[in-house]
Amino acid sequence: MPAILSPPSAPKKEPMAPPPEVDVLEAKFPELGAFPKDQGVFFRVWAPNATKVAVAGSFNNWSATAHPLQRDDQGCWAGHVAEAQVGHEFKYAISHGENTVLKNDPHALRINNASKNAVIQRSDFEWKDDSFHLPPLNELVIYEIHVGTFARSNPNLPGTFAGVKKLLPYLKALGINAIELMPPAEFPTALSWGYNTTNPFAVEESYGGPDGLRDLIRTAHQNGIGVIVDVVYNHFGPGELDLWQFDGWSENNLGGIYFYNDHRAKTPWGDTRPDFGRAEVRQYLRDNALFWLKEFRADGLRFDMTAFIRNINGGANASEDLPDGWSLLRWINDEVQKFFPGRITIAEDLQNNEWLVKGTGAGGAGFFTQWDAAFVHPVRAAVVTPADEDRNLQAIQSALAACYDQDAFKRVIYSESHDEVANGKARVPQEISPDNPGGYFARKRSTLAAGLVFTAPGVPMLFAGQEFLEDRWFRDDEPLDWSNLGAFVGINQLYRDLIRLRLNRDGNTKGLIGSKMQVVHVNPADKVIVFFRWYDGGPGDHVVVIAHFSNATRKGYKFGLPAGGRWKTRCNSDAKVYSEEYAGVTPSELDALPGDYDGLPQFGLTDLGPYSVVVLSQDSPK
Repeated sequence: MPAILSPPSAPKKEPMAPPPEVDVLEAKFPELGAFPKDQGVFFRVWAPNATKVAVAGSFNNWSATAHPLQRDDQGCWAGHVAEAQVGHEFKYAISHGENTVLKNDPHALRINNASKNAVIQRSDFEWKDDSFHLPPLNELVIYEIHVGTFARSNPNLPGTFAGVKKLLPYLKALGINAIELMPPAEFPTALSWGYNTTNPFAVEESYGGPDGLRDLIRTAHQNGIGVIVDVVYNHFGPGELDLWQFDGWSENNLGGIYFYNDHRAKTPWGDTRPDFGRAEVRQYLRDNALFWLKEFRADGLRFDMTAFIRNINGGANASEDLPDGWSLLRWINDEVQKFFPGRITIAEDLQNNEWLVKGTGAGGAGFFTQWDAAFVHPVRAAVVTPADEDRNLQAIQSALAACYDQDAFKRVIYSESHDEVANGKARVPQEISPDNPGGYFARKRSTLAAGLVFTAPGVPMLFAGQEFLEDRWFRDDEPLDWSNLGAFVGINQLYRDLIRLRLNRDGNTKGLIGSKMQVVHVNPADKVIVFFRWYDGGPGDHVVVIAHFSNATRKGYKFGLPAGGRWKTRCNSDAKVYSEEYAGVTPSELDALPGDYDGLPQFGLTDLGPYSVVVLSQDSPK
């Protein structure tokens, strides 16, 4: 069938603008927490409805009366305890009328997993000469990691920051330049994805605690790898949550001062949505965001499910918008840029709403980029669909062309993430071939999806293990199967080669870090799509990507080219270097031939193997 020139993109429906800024006090409240001094420790906690507050701990035999705190006019209780020292455990004894309960400090920096008590902390960590800066978005390749499963040496214990640190040389050789850690804040269960945060200022003890995280980030920086940290502000807990009815007050038997106490409290994860309209809670969340950037030198933050911060039910119904949530996101993003220029924030919103990445001055939320559901769903569908005739190339074309706020890099693109390979969905190879996830079709079509991830406009992201064909579905009690790395050496090499091309490390594929893209050829019958990428254009810059979505071998396939001269195959995912089973039919180079095709004055002819991605470019000028 003749090639079909790509039609103009359909006009995009503009998402409804967020509500205007609300008048919420952005006051600066006193610093809260436990602060070691030369002698003793100074404590301050916000508990406006308490009638009495004292500090109980291992320094006073857990007395609820020995060290009372004094209340100020902002609802904070404070005092100095000479007997307390770094390493002591403590809680606040909070009285509300006749009832007294022990609660962990909301700003606790460490929680003892065995006792569930806060631990007084002071870090003397030496950052040395750390001067790392994250690459710009167009040169970023992210690798998402769940610490608990990434490097687990003991099947009964979660992995650790130290385990991840040992694998940094592997990640450096793979070619990625940023890792994204699923939430490292303290959670109550032995194993967890991390999204049930109970103590947002404490680093998960079983992972290695705060200095373990600092050591990982310092070493990552030394290896040229940035670290992005997941944060969860759409809900807390809900289990073992000291913030719940913290000072004894609540309404409707809900969460009290840290939470909404009406219908706005409800989320899919419990009735624990923070009160985004209360100034003290807003500062708590703002301070936590800055905490990861200041205390741990994280290079960025990825905000979990912002849809449930900005909207009651996480959707597009404007009547359910939370103006307080929108304004909180704007404020935090403005504060990040004010105090930590060069750090980035990423939204997981998944509603294809470009207002998340519009600037705060324009009324947007101010995120640098966002996870893109408009890419992952059609790409996964195209490769997991059993029959070739059912693969939807028009959906792929739309996925390639999706763009937010007129910026190609304001979206993170991927075929696997922790959400996409769990909750009833498996890894892509197993979705393709449930009984043989290491077989030919699973390998070919999963890497076809990966080829699009690394050649399409956007910030590419991998989920740990994807690059050596990890199968099954993601679980926090199943470690990665690193034996796959030896079993699928060719697959791993393909990922390394794709990353190398994406970052233009050989100087011939600059277009893959450029913002310009054009789909020039869509052939629904033969299941071939061709698109161009370029930065400025010209030799060494213009990149041609051919994606073939069928099990056939195409001989002499014809497609338009953006320039005359010789074009070289920089990557062919069907090459025998990746598997002896592959056809390896694509030639190493071709010459452009004169003649109008795909609306261009020259064309090329090449052979295409089954389910393959071919990347072409010209040599850079000497």
